[in-house]
Amino acid sequence: MTQQKNKKQKTFRPKARIPRGFRDRLGTEIVAEREMLARISAVYEAWGFDPLETPAFEYTDALGKFLPDVDRPNQGVFSLQDDDEQWMSLRYDLTAPLARYVAENYDALPKPFRRYQVGPVWRNEKPGPGRFRQFTQCDADTVGAPAPYADAEICALFGEVIEAAGISTDDFFIRVSNRKIVDGLFEKIGLEGDESLETRLTVMRSMDKFDKFGAKGVALLLGPGRKDESGDFTDGAGLDDAKIETVLSFLQSGPENTTDDPLAVIAKLLGDTKSGVSGLEELNGIKSSIPDFDARGIIFDCSVIRGLDYYTGPVFEAEFKSTLTDAKGRPVQMGSIGGGGRYDGLVKRFKGMEVPAVGVSVGVSRLLAALELKKTGEAATHGPVVVLALEKNQMAEYQKMAAELRTAGIRAEVYLGGSNFAKQLKYADKRAAPIAIIQGEDERNNGEITIKDLVKGAELSKQIEDNKEWREEQPAQFSVKRSELVVSVKKVLAQSQD
Repeated sequence: MTQQKNKKQKTFRPKARIPRGFRDRLGTEIVAEREMLARISAVYEAWGFDPLETPAFEYTDALGKFLPDVDRPNQGVFSLQDDDEQWMSLRYDLTAPLARYVAENYDALPKPFRRYQVGPVWRNEKPGPGRFRQFTQCDADTVGAPAPYADAEICALFGEVIEAAGISTDDFFIRVSNRKIVDGLFEKIGLEGDESLETRLTVMRSMDKFDKFGAKGVALLLGPGRKDESGDFTDGAGLDDAKIETVLSFLQSGPENTTDDPLAVIAKLLGDTKSGVSGLEELNGIKSSIPDFDARGIIFDCSVIRGLDYYTGPVFEAEFKSTLTDAKGRPVQMGSIGGGGRYDGLVKRFKGMEVPAVGVSVGVSRLLAALELKKTGEAATHGPVVVLALEKNQMAEYQKMAAELRTAGIRAEVYLGGSNFAKQLKYADKRAAPIAIIQGEDERNNGEITIKDLVKGAELSKQIEDNKEWREEQPAQFSVKRSELVVSVKKVLAQSQD
């Protein structure tokens, strides 16, 4: 009876599945990202920024609560309690850990302190198309230098970094505003006291949706609230019609909505507020500090808000000038490809004194996606050259061939999955291999190898309708002396890149 019962018991096998909002990545995307980050990092270092690496986890109270669009019970972060009962959270950006690092090492650091950092961040937010809970950021920050000169440098650096990533200056612009001007707006509509803090945050998050929802959608978010396509309802800020009209006039002061000088429009709207005047002075200081300002694609647009709540001064955001299209010609809205701003209060949370700071964060995933859409990146990355292993007793020779190719700077590997010829070629195709190296008994006896150009073969196969003719002629493969392996492979690779 016991044996029968045991036979009926099933072994638990977990379902192979990835958590919602996360993704696996493989191959060419990782290579493209690594190469792009290397170019960006080189620009940061050329400007005098040193690399810094901080841990994935920080104490939750050190991170603070500055996230935009918080729709999770634990304020948008992934958290756990350590065995000492202290709460830790995965970092949601690279700036809050920087503030902790500066505060912890303040006396030993040079001021200003200039660092850049590349790494993953995590946000416990509602996932959606193109919106993941883990993504890579690439930041540069200057801590200890006041506005506007450090801000001007970061803006100029930002443009150079986007160019290094592979985007032409003609294809993007950097929109610049100032949180102090937003403070001037709050003075104008009577939301400047501590008692209005939550309302101000709601208003700012609503304003940050101007590009996405337009004036009508933002008006709903500023007023009674808005229901999206899925039926989810977002509570509004509860402003009256007059205040909503003032906010919309502010948002519509940008160059896309008026032919007037944006700063002149803002000066007219908020020139009687203390914060507005201060913000305008800093923006004019940025313009006067950047050589060839107009040629760098930098424009003033006070509708730029930036979602994070810790910004205290100038803020900036990079976008494409025109809508991108996918392979089927459908428009693709990329949104921001990076941004940043001044945050003079983050280190103060630890030190009790204001420490000026400004930085920028590059949207790595969006830049990669944009490069793919625009086809302005490097040519598609091929897989390794695959040396077929047709004879088990010749494995050392196959490994020698692969080693010679690698020594010459060519990615190469030996097939290790069995001796079936068709399966080996199928494997090479799946690996996106540009070339397969073949040496069976006949080639070995003749002191030769066969080079199969898989890229050319794929192109020619589309033109030949007679399979018999294709099998007999084999136009995409040829034999050479074994000693000519490296030079012949290099020649084929060079031809495939032309």
